[in-house]
Amino acid sequence: MLASFAWGFLAASTLILGGAVALRWRIEERLLGMIMAFGSGVLISAVSFELVQEAFETNHGDGRVALGLVAGSAVFFTGDALIDRLGGEDRKRADGRQVEGSPLAIVLGIVLDGIPESIVLGLTIVIGGSVSAAFLVAVALSNVPEAIAASTGLARSGWPPRHILGLWVLVSVVSGLAAVLGFSVLDTASPGVVAFVLAFAGGAILTMLADTMMPEAFQHGGKLVGILTTFGFGLAFAISSLQ
Repeated sequence: MLASFAWGFLAASTLILGGAVALRWRIEERLLGMIMAFGSGVLISAVSFELVQEAFETNHGDGRVALGLVAGSAVFFTGDALIDRLGGEDRKRADGRQVEGSPLAIVLGIVLDGIPESIVLGLTIVIGGSVSAAFLVAVALSNVPEAIAASTGLARSGWPPRHILGLWVLVSVVSGLAAVLGFSVLDTASPGVVAFVLAFAGGAILTMLADTMMPEAFQHGGKLVGILTTFGFGLAFAISSLQ
């Protein structure tokens, strides 16, 4: 259980790194968009081969994988829409629009974005006896551009640096606890339940990517993001294949 917390916290701790980088150096928006595109490709690969494929191989034939994908997408969409209405819509933007949002909604939105990934990290320990290196790397890499973009926007909207870094520490701790949840609650779960949860997380992450990360990447990075997304996908696939 302690190991699952450590892995969840470790994967999310790159949010702290990204926040520190954004507060120390000014990152050009085009470069930020390209980094986000690379991170998107990494996560898409992780969803494909570490979540959905694993879910299908764990339990298939009764529709639980499809149901999990739909449910994960719907739940994330609903939660994201609610947080948007509360004032957290621009939480990941780098242009400072967060100034018009609610600080609480921004915090809740960022936590929401990371919970599915962290639960899966704990679940991968249940499935394989150790954390999935490919998924760990995918989450850690994708967190960096998200944190840079959000930290840049939060700083421009007037958030003090200590509050921004404190936010990322909080999210990292919550991510560690979510990994513990994934490990402890699903430790004795049936293959059908495990498959559903994996697919659920996959649907939530894909919805998050399409709703926030990829549009932001294209807006700032232009057409080159297609190549970088493919490169990120290929690199994550290679890591997955080596396991």
